[in-house]
Amino acid sequence: MAADLSQIVKAYDVRGVVPDQWDESLAGLFGAAFAEVTGAAAIVVGHDMRPSSPGLSRAFALGAAARGVDVTEIGLCSTDQLYYASGALNLPGAMFTASHNPAQYNGIKMCRAGAAPVGQDTGLTRIRELAEQWLESGAPEPAAEPGTLSTRETLDDYAAHLRSLVDLTGIRPLKVVVDAGNGMGGHTVPTVFAGLPLTLVPMYFELDGTFPNHEANPLDPANIVDLQKRVPAEGADLGIAFDGDADRCFVVDENGDPVSPSAITALVAARELARNGGAGTVIHNLITSRTVPEVVKENGGTPVRTRVGHSFIKAEMARAGAIFGGEHSAHYYFKDFWNADTGMLAALHVLAALGGQDGALSALVAQYDRYAGSGEINSTVADQAGRIAAIRAAYEGRPGITLDDLDGLTVSAADWWFNVRPSNTEPLLRLNAEAKDEATMTKVRDEALAIIRG
Repeated sequence: MAADLSQIVKAYDVRGVVPDQWDESLAGLFGAAFAEVTGAAAIVVGHDMRPSSPGLSRAFALGAAARGVDVTEIGLCSTDQLYYASGALNLPGAMFTASHNPAQYNGIKMCRAGAAPVGQDTGLTRIRELAEQWLESGAPEPAAEPGTLSTRETLDDYAAHLRSLVDLTGIRPLKVVVDAGNGMGGHTVPTVFAGLPLTLVPMYFELDGTFPNHEANPLDPANIVDLQKRVPAEGADLGIAFDGDADRCFVVDENGDPVSPSAITALVAARELARNGGAGTVIHNLITSRTVPEVVKENGGTPVRTRVGHSFIKAEMARAGAIFGGEHSAHYYFKDFWNADTGMLAALHVLAALGGQDGALSALVAQYDRYAGSGEINSTVADQAGRIAAIRAAYEGRPGITLDDLDGLTVSAADWWFNVRPSNTEPLLRLNAEAKDEATMTKVRDEALAIIRG
């Protein structure tokens, strides 16, 4: 009977409780499997500030080195800093982080050279199979010539690369409150923002993987309450919150009101299209606002709709030669960043857009926030497929209604839509609804929820 790692090897990363579900010995096997699957002569490895991260990261590095692979360790970094290293050095990479998960969790985000994604269909399944096999039979024989371990600093180069992609030279002085959530934003923001005409008000910049102030997940409204209060109290122009590994950013305006990640996607899309001569493909997942494809078309671009999940977006970015991609989860992907996601680059775009004109952020983003959205609503259900079938039966054949199955089920009408999709890991259905106004959205949302929970 082979070991089963399916509980921790997800669709596009490894994620689980340490040491209950995985530990340094398993990290070493993952390192050896990563070396085998990528076939690389050298890799790069980094980690976040969680207490378990340095040990897991080093065990992975040793596992890969035992297979003859040279390992460059970049130490403490954000996930997008690891992607930078993978892209700039043209090496496969592994980032040890559990992103926004609680302190007892840790994980690995892996990529091929040039930050190309490693997901279920692009190597992660094989990595799991090898690790399972070696758990049963023992670690593979070491290579005749083991690889070397070396260290390298990449923070300054990462910051310089990001600043080369956004012109911030002419912006007016801005006051910005940044909530790093005790995550890696506290490590990267001071260097990236250095020398810019910004007054930085730092919140929770101390690196602490136990997250003493709040969870480092800015998509949960409870975790941006402190930022929402601090921005108007400081008279700041905006606030930015990063998640634990600082690859996602969330923005609040001068009043402390959250700015929809879809509005940020639309704003950055317009800027990237302008930077590319008013042409290009922009990827958006199917739960982003209808505002996004509208703005893309208005600015000369071609919108392409995709499934939810970063491996799908990255694959579509590469396939379509897209210049930019955005998800409603506040992941932002850039062609000039090896098609990888970087919240920091999105944040620089927001600062450049705001600082390049005299109005407030709330007025600037109003043009990119045209509809009423429900946000994601999770419902626990015993039979995911049965509930989706019930929704299909309720709406199929109604005049003016279209259905599609790109990811779960999307039901669309002229002035509203909703999507219901199953969680891959829990007995949940996730509902996102949007309409021309709040009253219509509420009606659509409640009708869908009644069927889901019926």
